[in-house]
Amino acid sequence: VIIGGSLGGMQCMEWSIAYPNRLKHTFVIAAAAKLSTQNIAFNEVARQVIRSDRDFNEGHYYKNDNKPIHGLMQARMLGHITYLSDDALDEKFGRQLRDGEIKFGYDVEFQIESYLRHQGRSFVDRFDANSYLLLTKVLDYFDPAATSNGDLAKAMSPATAKFLIISFSSDWRFSPSRSKEIMSALLETNKQVSYIEIQSKQGHDSFLKAIPRYHEVMEAALNRIAGEIGIQ
Repeated sequence: VIIGGSLGGMQCMEWSIAYPNRLKHTFVIAAAAKLSTQNIAFNEVARQVIRSDRDFNEGHYYKNDNKPIHGLMQARMLGHITYLSDDALDEKFGRQLRDGEIKFGYDVEFQIESYLRHQGRSFVDRFDANSYLLLTKVLDYFDPAATSNGDLAKAMSPATAKFLIISFSSDWRFSPSRSKEIMSALLETNKQVSYIEIQSKQGHDSFLKAIPRYHEVMEAALNRIAGEIGIQ
């Protein structure tokens, strides 16, 4: 059994193609068969922000111990917006002011500004800028159908696993329609596939959240697999 969300879901697709004899069940969650043009555009802006940081030093920042923290922080702020939905942001922050009044300046005034800066600052403490750049390229390049003249069904044909495809209603970065493309390609070659769209306000980050219906689906699927292999 392999389970992956977002980029992890893409990895699950790739492994299902590359190692069909080693996988019996594949869960692809909040993923896509390839990035949309818009997603590639977001990744490019993030890369340019990091690479424009004066401390980036063409990626050789380790030797002078000055990490490109400002660029990485801003890239994370941009990326984090794409992981959330408009409804979730509005419900959590709205137009709340941090100090209760407008100060006509460029420091933090709205609560959403404070939140994004916090997300950016905390991210630089646990993530490497070059790793961020490489992972965005991995996302951009992923396209299993590229070697099959754009035919995703043909690209997925070596897979023998049973698939569970999960999407989330408010995920606009990897929308339900992208998950349905994967499902359709699998059905076209008679793969065993189940699909469900979970109602959620949390955007792409839904796959990381404690959403009751999501957990029910996962628990039921894992229990069925446990029964198949006799470990219940």
